[in-house]
Amino acid sequence: MKKRMLSLLLAALCLAGMAACGQDAPAEPTSSEAVIPENAEPEPPAPDPAELYVNNLPLEAQVAQMFFARCPDVDAAALAGEYGIGGYILFGRDFEGQTPDSVTATIQSYQDAAATPMLIGVDEEGGTVVRVSANPAFRAEKFRSPQALYNEGGFDLITSDTMEKDELLASIGVNVNFAPVCDVSTDPNDFMNARSFGRDAAQTSEYVRTVVGQMAADGMGMVLKHFPGYGNNIDTHTGIATDERPIETFRESDFLPFAAGIEAGAQSVLVSHNIVTCMDSELPASLSPAVHDILRDELGFEGVIMTDDLIMEAITDYTGGENAAVLAVQAGNDMLVSSDFVTQYNAVLAAVQDGTISEDRIRESAIRVIRWKMDLGLLDAAK
Repeated sequence: MKKRMLSLLLAALCLAGMAACGQDAPAEPTSSEAVIPENAEPEPPAPDPAELYVNNLPLEAQVAQMFFARCPDVDAAALAGEYGIGGYILFGRDFEGQTPDSVTATIQSYQDAAATPMLIGVDEEGGTVVRVSANPAFRAEKFRSPQALYNEGGFDLITSDTMEKDELLASIGVNVNFAPVCDVSTDPNDFMNARSFGRDAAQTSEYVRTVVGQMAADGMGMVLKHFPGYGNNIDTHTGIATDERPIETFRESDFLPFAAGIEAGAQSVLVSHNIVTCMDSELPASLSPAVHDILRDELGFEGVIMTDDLIMEAITDYTGGENAAVLAVQAGNDMLVSSDFVTQYNAVLAAVQDGTISEDRIRESAIRVIRWKMDLGLLDAAK
């Protein structure tokens, strides 16, 4: 009887706790091992800070964020404050007779007036296009062209030159350089050759990759230009250029430097005003949905797409400035480079109000612009 009682007691202990039988008790599940019911809803993704910011902007301010306006020569701070313009692009006249201190103070006055921090851009490519270093008060010598730099010191000199550019521009309040030029040109007679790297697509791609990588490391905004590739076309400042090259030429050559820049982290791409017949035989590239679809879908670009200036003759010869701004938004541009901001802003706003352009289309671009500003540290992404 005692033996039977002992056996029953041991059995009870084994059932109550496996340790009594010399075995480890099963561990309690940790929080990471907790069983999730099959029908449980997945955790929602974290909210996009850029979307949250745009949600608090009225429609008028969202439209204004889509403009990279030419800085007016009078009342620029007041205009920035009144409209909440996305950005100002500065030209040579904005540096004539100025010093680094005076320009820094002027740019800061724009930022102080704007409810949302502004993109402040220049074309400081080096060589024939230098808005800042053309003034000896800012640099003893003009920045040299990419070709001249490479011929002297290869990519090491390209890198150090990019760093110096970024440091100078940032020191006066400029946060976007409209560079690098990604156009492939090996013929010195081409209009774009002097501004290009002057070598084939593979070497130009390496140049673009080098510059974009350094600009990103320096926190400087960059703009790849002029998509889909300028080729040997005429100057679109003075008239319409028609590019009749086949699509294979672009895929095997012109697209490659843009793809390299995008892979390296480029934040913006500027689209030219050339009519590229293999993509769209009627509309300039900057106004063509087909060209923008290629940039988004084929090259996988997710950042800010912008036009070249909408008052260039290639556009004004084609359509009036007001219509151009509306067409540019419909094509898929996120920012419009504009020397006639008030006219074109009102045209886009009216098109939204009458239903020609949807509010969702505006919001999509405003989010991309705000995300770019957050990436550059102009806005706190945590807010």
